[in-house]
Amino acid sequence: MKNFSLERESGKTIKDTLITKNKTPLKFDVSNWKPFTLSELFYIKYGVNLELFNCNEEIKDINFVARTSENNGVSSKVERINNILPQDAGLISVAGGGSVLSTFYQDEPFYSGRDLYTLRSKENIDKYAKLFIVTLIKREKYKYSYGRQANKTLPYIEIKLPVLTDGTPDYFLMSNYMKSLPYADKI
Repeated sequence: MKNFSLERESGKTIKDTLITKNKTPLKFDVSNWKPFTLSELFYIKYGVNLELFNCNEEIKDINFVARTSENNGVSSKVERINNILPQDAGLISVAGGGSVLSTFYQDEPFYSGRDLYTLRSKENIDKYAKLFIVTLIKREKYKYSYGRQANKTLPYIEIKLPVLTDGTPDYFLMSNYMKSLPYADKI
């Protein structure tokens, strides 16, 4: 059998992309974490509310984020629409219906479909801290089985976070924890 390596767009081989520098995640004590509602941490806004069938999918310009639990919530790429600004990159998207509480960090500008909410942090936090919070929001998904939606309850969802001595969220710890995880160096 021949030994060969496949190259990716980045110029790195697939084998190279599977190597991580991070071996041991940070450890912390969760007993002192404090609960926060999403509305305490974020400005919660209903998305643009577009229908994918009204968008042009032949010109692939802007992500179209919907209520799916797959592909970071991106169901398609669509043409930019005159007079409709895309949502900003760096927001968290949360499905209020459909695949309820499918939650993702959006690193590119995007349009949003029905029953999709965006979370804009009230504090200046980096994407790693946001990814930490995304994971905690997803943990609440089990509460929305059997057709229950999060359209009215989203602001009141409570997650526990590590805190500083003054009781405010410790975003620095969240960020450093995420950066310490295996393969975080690939984000």
